Amino acid sequence: MQRLIIFFAVMLLLAALSVRAASSSVMWDMATDRVTADVHGEQLWPLLEDIAHKTGWHIFVEPDTARSVDVKFTGLPRQEALKKLLGDLNFAFVPKTNEASHLYVFTSRMENATKRVVVAAAKAVSPKHVPNELLVKVKPGTDIDALAKSLGAKVVGRDDKLGIYRLQFEDEAATEAALAKLKTNSSVESVDYNYIYDAPVVPRAVSSSATGPVSLTLDANSKSDPCHPIVGLIDTSIQSLGSQLDPFIMQSISVAGDSSAANNTSPTHATSMAETILRAVSQQGSSSSVRILPVDVYGSGEMATTWNVALGVKAAVDGGATILNMSLGSSADSQILSSIIAQAQAKGVIVFAAAGNQPVNTPTYPAAISGVNAVTALGAPGQLAAYANYGSFVNLALPGASVVYLNGQAYVVQGTSPATAYASGVAAGYKGINCDSWSQIQTLMQQKFPVPQK
Repeated sequence: MQRLIIFFAVMLLLAALSVRAASSSVMWDMATDRVTADVHGEQLWPLLEDIAHKTGWHIFVEPDTARSVDVKFTGLPRQEALKKLLGDLNFAFVPKTNEASHLYVFTSRMENATKRVVVAAAKAVSPKHVPNELLVKVKPGTDIDALAKSLGAKVVGRDDKLGIYRLQFEDEAATEAALAKLKTNSSVESVDYNYIYDAPVVPRAVSSSATGPVSLTLDANSKSDPCHPIVGLIDTSIQSLGSQLDPFIMQSISVAGDSSAANNTSPTHATSMAETILRAVSQQGSSSSVRILPVDVYGSGEMATTWNVALGVKAAVDGGATILNMSLGSSADSQILSSIIAQAQAKGVIVFAAAGNQPVNTPTYPAAISGVNAVTALGAPGQLAAYANYGSFVNLALPGASVVYLNGQAYVVQGTSPATAYASGVAAGYKGINCDSWSQIQTLMQQKFPVPQK
């Protein structure tokens, strides 16, 4: 227990160093109206979006106003902080009594500051799905081919063991008509669109970092250890992590076809998440029995789908995974994916999923599925990152920045994705050392990584 507590402190320090070395942060204490900032080359518009989110101000900018911000200061009052952040730009702060205060940023006159800064994450976005496709889960004994034929559909994907099928239709009208019929069909357990998961965050190269490469060796008894954890990494394709870390990586599985990850000059998302998992493990000891089973649900495309994610979960569990790391998400609540994850949980598999990179409290899936550990991101110890989701479904908050290496080059990946990978690494590393039950580990993590109040 004491060893894990020490690890938590080290991990938070590591995250703080990573963020300071490679990303920008602005901390606005609204109680004292004082500001601490460490900003490196950030453009004006995203900086103002961040300020609008943190303060609730209505911010207006003169069109075509631009600035690259490079500043660092601690505890300045509002007026001095804005001067530092905005440099040679003009600004006017207008307090309001019955609405949010206004901030005008301009180069000529305040009246010309007419373009409103709107935090994009606040806009409601309907879940995207693959055109003219439905996923259906049927009861045992159902003749799926006959059912598809009656609907004028083609069965373009099937898993008879799970009883889930991917149906394709001629057009949108046929798809919607079939959806209505399937919802009332007694042989159908559930029906969904085939929802789309957007491309994951891309790591960015940094010139230097205070955080070095991961140092960890595989325990020689890992395969025979009854408590050795296997992390099923439901993600993109993965690259080599180098001779020291590759022994931790099991043979990759793809449910989405071939990928050209080996040709990438920067780390893929899965490579970044795998190294982040192992970095968390390395903070608990110099060797470990943890292994990672990569499951590619993206293939050569930029996006994944519910179908591939569901098959990826099944493939990981069939491959021996005892933990699932799902650093991906969608606003779509898929009953079919929920049922597949529930089956994994019934087998004792623990699931960690990303809460989302929009500062809203609406659910993200699969993080919001019952029993899943939803992980949001800290921008600094005890503080939610400006971009991080914070809804009631979230139950863990871990560092939102990770330094990873590929061919000697340092990269930083930021978001609730690396926070989720940290969580999986903490759980896996502790399981490998202590062999506690997953419920004990989850309880301990919720105590040590609580979600800060918004």
